[in-house]
Amino acid sequence: MTKAELVKLYAEATQLPVGDAGECLERLGDIVAAELLGGGSVPLPGVGKLVIKARAARTGRNPRTGEPVDIPARQALGVSLSKDF
Repeated sequence: MTKAELVKLYAEATQLPVGDAGECLERLGDIVAAELLGGGSVPLPGVGKLVIKARAARTGRNPRTGEPVDIPARQALGVSLSKDF
């Protein structure tokens, strides 16, 4: 699904003009990003919950040479699916 298709479906479901629906989705994205970057979680009704998961630093291997490579700690987006999904 493309962003344009999502905006169109949202506009039809809410009976908003396409421009207003696009603006609503843009603001929703901003709110979700701010909440996740702040360490919170975001519920998606009927789907699950978006959370940021911490990945520990580890040692990996270069597949071409087999040499050890240090992989730094990082954060990744995770989705906890609801039972209904």
